Amino acid sequence: MSSLFRDLPSPSSIFTTYASLAGYIMLIRSMFFDMIPRPVQDFVVSTLRSLLRSQSSILTLTIDCDAWGMNNEIYDAAETYLSTKISPDASTLRIAKGPKDKHINVFLSNGEIVTDLYQGIELKWRFVTNGGDKKADNEDSIKEYFELSFDKKHKDFVLNSYVQHVLSKAKEIEDGRRILKMYTLNSLRWECVNLEHPSTFDTMAMDDELKRTVIDDLDRFIKRREFYKRVGKAWKRGYLLYGPPGTGKSSLVAAMANHLKFDVYDLQLAGVMRDSDLRRLLLGTHNRSILVVEDIDCAVDLPNRVHSKEGSSRVDVQGQLTLSGLLNFIDGLWSSCGDERIIIFTTNHKEKLDPALLRPGRMDMHIYMGHCTFQGFKTLASNYLGLPCSDNGHCLYDRIQGTIEGAKVTPAQIAEELMKSEDADFALENLIKFLERKRLTGEADKSEKIKEEDESKIQEKPNCNSVVDTTPRKSSSRKIKKLVLFWSFMC
Repeated sequence: MSSLFRDLPSPSSIFTTYASLAGYIMLIRSMFFDMIPRPVQDFVVSTLRSLLRSQSSILTLTIDCDAWGMNNEIYDAAETYLSTKISPDASTLRIAKGPKDKHINVFLSNGEIVTDLYQGIELKWRFVTNGGDKKADNEDSIKEYFELSFDKKHKDFVLNSYVQHVLSKAKEIEDGRRILKMYTLNSLRWECVNLEHPSTFDTMAMDDELKRTVIDDLDRFIKRREFYKRVGKAWKRGYLLYGPPGTGKSSLVAAMANHLKFDVYDLQLAGVMRDSDLRRLLLGTHNRSILVVEDIDCAVDLPNRVHSKEGSSRVDVQGQLTLSGLLNFIDGLWSSCGDERIIIFTTNHKEKLDPALLRPGRMDMHIYMGHCTFQGFKTLASNYLGLPCSDNGHCLYDRIQGTIEGAKVTPAQIAEELMKSEDADFALENLIKFLERKRLTGEADKSEKIKEEDESKIQEKPNCNSVVDTTPRKSSSRKIKKLVLFWSFMC
């Protein structure tokens, strides 16, 4: 037994052997990368990999960062999708942050592997840069790609189902990370800033039923791409927001943008001189955007709908912005130059708008933004004072509910009163006094209006060539009596 242990090599000799072997491997590796040209290296590596894969049932798909000189959407989607699948045990990662990004983006580094499970099928992702650890001398030749490996028998399922799953999930992630933009005109060119308006449907002082109707309509719109294509309509929708000033029309536009993750284009028609300029601006807008024309009733004087003093329509001025150009912009041939577009008109006076602007297909949904209701007040009280959004959120709610309906105040007026104090009791007491004053003023105005209407019925309206006789009229019976006396005297 002792002779057997004496025949075994010593630990020092084993360590020396392994050190020599490692040295030979490093020398061969260095010679391979330094002396053999890069194309030959890639050929040898790919050949060895193909030989190994041919002996197994694993299929590997390569997803390059570009496809025939164009951006590869599958690569971008995979990079976004896998950023949410990275294991906490990953040893090497890449991080990046753009100048306008809100958060740090984390991506896979070279050689890192992510395992994904989709409907019971295991798939392995691997990120590769240049096919090895050593970078190329020419930075322009750096090649990045993903390897997706899975069992060969699932090839059709992966291509037809899993890849679509990655694309759709990546779109949802990008929408959540997207920084919305607000575009405005500057010398007939779009300039943008970040849209950081905090308004959402949760903070909007709207009737709950109306709010749900708008949300459902928006959600249905963005899901009907194939429907619009099948029926032959441009993928767009028009909304008319009308009502008194201060009722939240601009806030609703911001809430719609934040809900859909759409950019906003603020179109000021007063700065557009010709129909051709309007078409050029339309072509400059992006998909998934909201085009807003505020106060459309007073934004521009459209020549082919304005009547002259003689009562006839003026002749259209060639090269000028016209109503026909605006209508073609909304639902004509030029309106089909893009997808997922929303057009919003706002106005304080709906009755002043030309009926041609309001028909379905142009303004598909008319949304009345009226005075603040008790439901809207509860939302505002929750936003500004942190009170529960319920009927018994405060002991003064009953008094407010009985006063607010007759006061006819806007959400902006309510918000202004609530901002005067952070103390809920004090703020609500002041609000009740404000509502009572507004209600008394409204009742006085209503009485005065009724009185004026009654007087107008009694008093005839004068025309330009007559003088109003304000003396009281004699009754018909007195006229008959005088006539009988006159006839008796003559006889």
